This record gives sequence, C-alpha cells and structure tokens, in this order.
Amino acid sequence: MTLNDLRTLDPKTVGSWPVAAKILVLLLVLLGIVALGWWFGWKGQQEVLDAKSAEETTLRQAFVQKKTQAVNLDLHVKQLADIEKQFGTLLRQLPSKNEMDGLLADINQAGIGRGLQFELFKPAASEKLGEFYAELPVEIRVTGGYADIGAFASDVARMPRIVTLSDIGLVPNKDGLLQMDAVARTYRYLDDDEIAKQRKAAQDAKKK
Repeated sequence: MTLNDLRTLDPKTVGSWPVAAKILVLLLVLLGIVALGWWFGWKGQQEVLDAKSAEETTLRQAFVQKKTQAVNLDLHVKQLADIEKQFGTLLRQLPSKNEMDGLLADINQAGIGRGLQFELFKPAASEKLGEFYAELPVEIRVTGGYADIGAFASDVARMPRIVTLSDIGLVPNKDGLLQMDAVARTYRYLDDDEIAKQRKAAQDAKKK
C-alpha cells in the first residue's frame, strides 16, 4: 500500500478499508496511546523510581561505611587509648605553672655549666596560650667558644622538659669568642581553670 492509496481512503467507510490500512491505523492508535501513557503517567513514575534507586545506592553506601566502622570499633577504641596514652606522656614533659621558674633556672644553669657568659636572659612579658599548653619565649644572648655553645644547645635539647632553640644567630666578638642570639621556647601545660577559660574564649569567638 502506497501513500496515494492512504490518501484515497474515506474515514467514513473504515469498514471497507483494506486489511493493511486497518492494521496501520491500529498501530498508529496504539503508539499514540503508549506515548500519552508515558507522558502523563509512566514518565513521573520512572522519575520517582530513579530517585528511589539513587536513594537506595546512597543508603547502601552508608550502611557499608557504618558496618565497617562497627567492625573496626575495637581497633578505633584501642587507637584512641594509645593516643591518649601518648598525649599523657607528652603532657608530663611539660612543667606546670609552678615549675616554670625552675625550668628557666635549668636553662640558665646549662649555659653556666658550659662556661658561657649570659649577656641577656629575657622571658617574654606574656605567654602565648594554646588549647592545652602555654608557650613562653625567652630571648637569650650568650658568649663562649664554638664547642661550648654547641654543647649548650645539645644540653637544652636533652632536657627532660620540652625546650626548643630558634632564631639562632652566631657572630664573633672582639675577644675571639662567639656570640649567640637565640629564642628559647619553653612550654607548660594549662591547669583545669585555664583550659576552661581557653575553651570558653574559643566558643565566644565562634559566636561573633
């Protein structure tokens, strides 16, 4: 059946149409019904199905993640205990507020014990506070031989308390000795009241 044959068909006499024409019309009507059904019904249902499928994938991933965490819970608890133990060990290397004067005296004594002459030993006017500790920079200037200054720096590094030397500068003086300028940074742990104040200050800063 050609296109011209279809044009000659009379819609009022559908019953007398050739079988091929009737089948073609039925197929077109069926396709139209399917298209309308898709647009007005099935399309929305498919979108909902796709959304639910994506949600299922997300939930599965979350489930696997939480299951992995649950399986490794004992390991995480042990790791946390190890971290707390290490933190406690480091914390014990920091002096308390009452021990700071003794630590400063130890630094001074380490220099004198190596035969160094202190020209300057000036702790900062205020400490720099962290979450759990306070840092106190001390400006120092000592004169002495190269070996003695090196031994002093080594003694400071081996102190049971944490002390660091930074901003180090060496210059020769008129007596043939070396002059070392440096900043010795000492640390102490904060007591419970100081930690509470630091946390409150941090919370207040977040609110602003």
